[in-house]
Amino acid sequence: MLGYIKFADALSAAFGKVFGWLIVLMTFGVSYEVFVRYVLGSPTPWALDVSFIMYGTLFMLGGAYTLSRGGHVRGDFLYRLWPVRVQAAVDGFLYIIFFFPGVLALIFAGWKYAEKSWRFGEVSVNSPAGVPIYQFKSVIVVAGVLLAVQGLAQLFRCILAMRDGVWLEAAEDVEETEALLMKQMTAASDHPDMK
Repeated sequence: MLGYIKFADALSAAFGKVFGWLIVLMTFGVSYEVFVRYVLGSPTPWALDVSFIMYGTLFMLGGAYTLSRGGHVRGDFLYRLWPVRVQAAVDGFLYIIFFFPGVLALIFAGWKYAEKSWRFGEVSVNSPAGVPIYQFKSVIVVAGVLLAVQGLAQLFRCILAMRDGVWLEAAEDVEETEALLMKQMTAASDHPDMK
């Protein structure tokens, strides 16, 4: 189980970090569009579609990465008060009952949409440029597979937590700004020169 968890976390991290660079591309693309639209008075016919495609890809392929790092929103007001074994049992139950059926539906429905889109060479109807979107429909399937792989790793984490009474922590390669600022404030107040 530990080997699989490491594999899934590494796979999710690789996709999350690679596709996270779409933020930079989106920033340049939207900045370019704003410049040519408002300064040069010559808007592009493709910018809106391309920004939707990049944002959608980033959002979908970042889901497994966020899951691997425990970054999804949850109702912690009661959950955090429960013993670890109870948390793990509830999480495991919810993964089996809700998560996996939803992800499997995403994969199978996405496959149907992607297959049709590739077959017809689908293009966007929202712009005169006719931006191809069949490759974007394939992202739905890839995102579902990545979520299934990571979901199984999360289920294994639940099993280990039920057995051991402690959570196997995810790698921390990204830190929330608030947490970082709190650490800095705590370190500054603990420093002898600051008193």
